[in-house]
Amino acid sequence: MTIGKGKRPRDPNQLAKWIIDRSTNEVEGAEAVTAPIPPSDLSAYMAAIGRKGGRIGGKRRLKTMTKEKRRKVAAKAATPARWKKPL
Repeated sequence: MTIGKGKRPRDPNQLAKWIIDRSTNEVEGAEAVTAPIPPSDLSAYMAAIGRKGGRIGGKRRLKTMTKEKRRKVAAKAATPARWKKPL
């Protein structure tokens, strides 16, 4: 038996049964593990996850940077590499 909503059982035998039930989708309610993603949708799913992480990561990175570091990154982004190439 679980204690409360969504908590794992403390007893090792009950925990083992709980893990197997979750992995085989034999759990009632919304706690059941979703089915694996088919290979055709896998690239779209991974792209969406990457975009989400990128948006979060950029904001978090800016919060931790100093003003001077942000200025250096902005200056580097403002001067594309193609302008530095010799003609």
